[in-house]
Amino acid sequence: MSVIVQQASHPPSFRTDRDGLAFEALCDEIEHADIAADQALKKKEQDDKDEASRFDAEKDKTQFRDYENACDRVKNFYSEQHTKQTVAYNLKARHAFHSKTRAEMSIWEAMERLNTLIDESDPDTELGQIEHLLQSAEAMRRDGRPRWMQLTGLIHDLGKLLFFFDAEGQWDVVGDTFAVGCAFDDRIIYGNKSFASNPDFNDPVYSTENGIYTPGCGLDKVMISWGHDEYLYHVVKDQSTLPDEALAMIRYHSFYPWHQQGAYRHFMNEKDHEMLEAVKKFNPYDLYSKSDERPSVEELKPYYMELIDEFFPSKVIKW
Repeated sequence: MSVIVQQASHPPSFRTDRDGLAFEALCDEIEHADIAADQALKKKEQDDKDEASRFDAEKDKTQFRDYENACDRVKNFYSEQHTKQTVAYNLKARHAFHSKTRAEMSIWEAMERLNTLIDESDPDTELGQIEHLLQSAEAMRRDGRPRWMQLTGLIHDLGKLLFFFDAEGQWDVVGDTFAVGCAFDDRIIYGNKSFASNPDFNDPVYSTENGIYTPGCGLDKVMISWGHDEYLYHVVKDQSTLPDEALAMIRYHSFYPWHQQGAYRHFMNEKDHEMLEAVKKFNPYDLYSKSDERPSVEELKPYYMELIDEFFPSKVIKW
């Protein structure tokens, strides 16, 4: 089976002053913290099923995400993110997204570019970005997940390219996401007090429970903090035929306060409840698919190129 890769019509321009190795190290540390939190949640849920002791039953189950043992880099990252993710910044980021095209290239070329930008800076990296993306997709394929979900696993982190385009730093690319324009929920990592330096924290409108939204408005109408999830969601939703479940997996996979802790339920509509179940199915593949087993890129490429062509009618994507 021959595979034809259409070349980008306009070669992308990437920032060369960004440290891909440091960026990937931070991503790994955040992911490890999320895995620890996920395991803690599962343990507490099991304890509840096993009729935990009265002492344990009196504990606040909403505070299961213990990041106090996280490294200073993670703590400093979230301190900056929680200070700078304002309504004003999010409006600015969305305006910037719609005002220009950063690059034009195919999905596979974007994967190769991310692989180069992050991994070539580290000669000791055993598995490249493409191989990690393939691990997620292949885990779904082995479990018999639908083709659209396999493709979603393959591309879900491609929004990290934003770091090498026009992101202001790491804080507006990665990390757990949350709603802006309403009160910062205490179930966000490190709690709402970590937003004390955010200009929106004491705003008379943004600091209220509903803020600029109305109950039941639907998460489609809620601004989620700008980062690689939100960026890729906006890239993909108008340039692919992926179903709503796939778009939700892309947009919400870092939205832990919502899909893990139960925050923002009062904004949900009927569709959001269906999307929540889809994101929960996706989450284990996001957290636990990495392994030491190296997938064969060349052997798997024809299959995934076929998937890409199936769901992306335009071979060249506007990034």
